[in-house]
Amino acid sequence: MDENTWLVAGLGNPGPGYSGNRHNVGQMVLDELAGRISASFKTHKANALVAEGRLRPGGPKLILAKPGTFMNLSGKPVAALLKFYSLDASRLIVIHDELDVPFDTVKLKLGGGHGGHNGLRDIIAAIGTPDFTRVRVGVGRPPGRQDAADFVLHDFSSTEKKVLPNLLTDAADAAEHVITDGLASAQLRFHSPA
Repeated sequence: MDENTWLVAGLGNPGPGYSGNRHNVGQMVLDELAGRISASFKTHKANALVAEGRLRPGGPKLILAKPGTFMNLSGKPVAALLKFYSLDASRLIVIHDELDVPFDTVKLKLGGGHGGHNGLRDIIAAIGTPDFTRVRVGVGRPPGRQDAADFVLHDFSSTEKKVLPNLLTDAADAAEHVITDGLASAQLRFHSPA
């Protein structure tokens, strides 16, 4: 595999019933990226939907992956894809929903804990390291006393849906920027106040 290859995993739950949930925002971002590289998702033996393409001719190769498992079991498909494509964790970007980041905000980080996110917890356990890049897509905190697990399994509100396309674009831009210019440059761009 050429050294400029990246596995970009978008987390979520499988099936149309979950597709609009906050928890599936990582997969929504992958759809945006797949459109940019004119790639279609196909079933992969690693129990994932995978789309492959380049950011530009001769540019970095992207392997976009939606694990075919429920969120809490994302690790096995991600580990299997890293092995299949002979990539290590330094070439992994995981795009996921983040309760601790305000809605319509994207944050980037390398490594760290799972912060209670079961998809990240399972990936860290399966690949044996927390040292991969995360694109944290802010979905905000649940209102009132609503349970966080319940909140992420609901669709975005009608007000949020108006802004959602911009958020997905920003998150896709952030992932591309990490790949083309590195994490530090991407953090400078996406973490600074606009």
